Amino acid sequence: MYRQARNLVLEAQGKNYAVPAFNTHNMEIAKAVLETAEEMNSPVLLALTPGTIKYVGEEFIVGIMEAARKVYSVPFEFHLDHHENVDDIKRLIDAGIRSVMIDASHHPFEENIRIVKEVVDYAGPRGAIVEAELGRLSGIEDDMSVDEKDAIYTNPDQAQEFVERTGINSLAVAIGTAHGLYKGEPKLDLERLNEIQKVVDIPLVLHGGSGLPDALVQETIRMGICKVNVSTELKNAFASGLRGYFSEHPEENDPRKYFEGATAELKQVVKNKINMCHSGQKA
Repeated sequence: MYRQARNLVLEAQGKNYAVPAFNTHNMEIAKAVLETAEEMNSPVLLALTPGTIKYVGEEFIVGIMEAARKVYSVPFEFHLDHHENVDDIKRLIDAGIRSVMIDASHHPFEENIRIVKEVVDYAGPRGAIVEAELGRLSGIEDDMSVDEKDAIYTNPDQAQEFVERTGINSLAVAIGTAHGLYKGEPKLDLERLNEIQKVVDIPLVLHGGSGLPDALVQETIRMGICKVNVSTELKNAFASGLRGYFSEHPEENDPRKYFEGATAELKQVVKNKINMCHSGQKA
């Protein structure tokens, strides 16, 4: 009845690469990411926030996903990113989504565990894998906004307990990254990442990958990061491509033409991030 997901993030663990997860807001972005991944033979995740699900519609998301599974041979999964509503997650798992992130990080520790465990218990028998977060990133993701002063770094001791008690498949860590682009030079707590990696045996996830220097991301990969999320740089590239196309073709009204122009710049960002994550030829 249920299709078992390939745990692409687990497959990357210990192999000095990470799976890039690209936030995907429409069919054009999904196709651009998958076409580039196919070209570079890279596993990828297409991340869907609650806002994207609402914008596109669950039925259309499932339709795009099912069509993509027939068209593309590269390993990929559609992944729920920063979802907080447990009932929504369960419904989308039943609809065919096989990779989910339950974000209960804004709750106290025990409540975070309870909520995450509920999702894990539902997802596992249905062939879905679960990511959760301990600690909170600053910045803006959809309607979620966290001030820098409210950001909380992941506690290594709590991380070990959190993983053991929830049974999650991957852990998103807060080590100084942020959603959106960075205002100054990003400073990551690599020592904290090292301590977490020592006590946690599942893959670790880095959110807030837009705007980080490649060398810094690659250092985190060497220290246990197996998945890197990218959102803002993709949106910026898509918007820039549209503006550039209309600047050169102000009379154009055919979306088949101007979307092709918009995704050309976006594809270059996808290539750059695949290279950054060393995931090319790892499919």
